[in-house]
Amino acid sequence: MTFNENANVGGNKARRRGRNAAIAGGGTLGVGVIAVLLIQAFTGQDLSGLLGIMAGGTEGTGSGQGESSVIADCETGQDANENDDCRLAAGSLAIDEFWGETLEGYREPQLIIVDGQTPTQCGTASNATGPFYCPPEETVYVDPTFFGLLRQQYDASAGDLAQLYVLAHEYGHHVQNLIGVFEKYPNNGTGPDSNGVRTELQADCFAGAWVAAMTQQEDENGVPYLQPPTDQQIADALNAAAAVGDDHIQEQSGGFVNPESWTHGSSEQRQRWFDTGRADGVQACDTFAVSGDQL
Repeated sequence: MTFNENANVGGNKARRRGRNAAIAGGGTLGVGVIAVLLIQAFTGQDLSGLLGIMAGGTEGTGSGQGESSVIADCETGQDANENDDCRLAAGSLAIDEFWGETLEGYREPQLIIVDGQTPTQCGTASNATGPFYCPPEETVYVDPTFFGLLRQQYDASAGDLAQLYVLAHEYGHHVQNLIGVFEKYPNNGTGPDSNGVRTELQADCFAGAWVAAMTQQEDENGVPYLQPPTDQQIADALNAAAAVGDDHIQEQSGGFVNPESWTHGSSEQRQRWFDTGRADGVQACDTFAVSGDQL
């Protein structure tokens, strides 16, 4: 995935917030810490206290966590190609445009690019908690250093399209919030057939549907924001989906695979539903309409 260099992305509404490093020390993280990071990916569960103990560090507590600012030097597609923060901000334009054309009554969520950590109504947002959507605020939180941790410490590419897959997944949760999925299918515990797993797989499917249409969104001058993804970029996105599969996380954390504890689905399921959305569009993403053995 590459942005067209002359695409105008300066109209994005993303904001930066937070000032403090979520992980102190800067040393190499062990497998256990990475497992915590992956368990928190996409969940919003704040286990940063455990993370600090395992990493041998402490959480920062400075000022300015409630302040926000625009994403600097993020005006063109070239800027988005060169910077993770701008890539996410620019990606939000294309994702919002897609859903604005797809879903009647769509309203844009807020995107907060987290710098270190910041408080939210859903807990602390940081690279420790991973990207997440906070329904009461209708806000997506992403700390781009999370992708660096995955690249450096874990066998995940976290490339350009993989980053936008993560963003599109979280926007998928916003869509679910708007159409009443959370209310209709509330938390009913864990397990391979749980509402939680179905919710996450549907968000993966929504992300795939956007990727299939990602070259159709244009700036006000008619310039497409994005170029068609390459096979390698698609592979990177699938790699990211696999990295946050429940079975893969359990294996990497040194435990055994226990489907009854799943909250997000297996690596195979996450990749397959992403591909389902990419091949068949949003209309194929009703994960609540299929039996457990079809998930």
